[in-house]
Amino acid sequence: MGNKTRGEFFMGKYIVKRILLMFMTLFIIMTMCFILIKMLPLPAVREMGRDVNLILAKREQMGYNRPLLVQYFLYLKNIILYWDWGVGEQMYEALSIWGVLTQKLPYTVMVNLYSILIAIPLGLAFGIYAALKKNKWQDHVVSTLVIVFISVPSYVYAFIVQYLFCYKLGWFPLTVESLENAAFFSARMIRSMMPAIMSLGFGVVAGLTRYTRAELSEVLTSEFMLLARTKGLTKSQATSRHALRNAMVVILPMIIGEFIGILGGSLIIENIFAIPGVGSLFIMSINVRDYNFFMALTVFYTFIGLASSIMIDISYGLIDPRIRMGSRK
Repeated sequence: MGNKTRGEFFMGKYIVKRILLMFMTLFIIMTMCFILIKMLPLPAVREMGRDVNLILAKREQMGYNRPLLVQYFLYLKNIILYWDWGVGEQMYEALSIWGVLTQKLPYTVMVNLYSILIAIPLGLAFGIYAALKKNKWQDHVVSTLVIVFISVPSYVYAFIVQYLFCYKLGWFPLTVESLENAAFFSARMIRSMMPAIMSLGFGVVAGLTRYTRAELSEVLTSEFMLLARTKGLTKSQATSRHALRNAMVVILPMIIGEFIGILGGSLIIENIFAIPGVGSLFIMSINVRDYNFFMALTVFYTFIGLASSIMIDISYGLIDPRIRMGSRK
C-alpha cells in the first residue's frame, strides 16, 4: 500500500470514527435535554387562538401521559421514521415544527453567510498588513483596534449601528425586508441585512486579523523564508509564494470556527433587528416555554457545532498533506 493510499485509508477511517462519535455525543445531549424538559411542568394549552384538539391529540400520540422511557422512545421513533419533530404549542400553534424551521432557516443562513463572506477578506487583509508592518506604528494601531473590537460583544455593535446608521443617518432600515418583498440576493435584501451583517462582522474581522497576523509573523521569521530570500526572491514574492501558503494551514480552519461564533451571536442579533430566523425562534421558544421547539432547535445548534468541529479537524489534513490523522506513529 502506497503512502498516498495509506493516507487516504487513515483519513477515511478517521472521518467515520469522528462521525460516529458526533452522533453519540448528539444522542447524549439530546437525551439529557429531553429528561430535563420532562421534569418541568407541562404548559397549559390556552383556549384563545389555538386548535386545542389537535394539540391534545398530538400530545397523546407522543405519549405525554406515559412513562418517561416510553415518551423518549416514541419521540425518537417519530423523528427517525417519519422526521416528525412535533407541533408548536405555545407559538405557531398546531403547525409542524420542521415546516416552520424550513421557513425560518434561510434568514439565519443568509445573515451568517453575508457576514462571513464580508469579514474573511477584510480580516485577512488587515492581518497581512499588520504582519508585514510588524512592530511599526501601523501594526500597533491595528493591534490596538483588534483588542477593542474583540472585547466588545456583538449586541453592543448592534445598538451602535442601529442608532448611528439606521436612526441618525438613515442609510439602512431598522428591520429586515420580508422574502415576499425582496429576493435573497437582491440589493434591497442586502441593504436591509447590512446593519445585522455589520454587527456580526466586526468581531469576526478582528479575530481573523489577530490569527492572520500571529501566524504570518511567525512564518515570516522562519528559516525557509530566509532561504527563499537568499535565492533571490523579493520580500513580496517570498511572502506570496511561501509565507501565505504555510500560514493558511492554520488560518483556514479558524475561519470555520469563526462561522460558529457568528451563528451563536446571531441568536441575539436576530432579535434586535427583528430578523425572522432560527435564532429569534430559539429565544422565543425559551421565553414562552414551547418545549417541542426548544428540543428541535437545541438539536439543530448542537449538530451544527459538532459537525463544524469535525470539519475543522478534517480541513487540517486536507490543507496540510503532512498531517496523517488516524494513523499510528
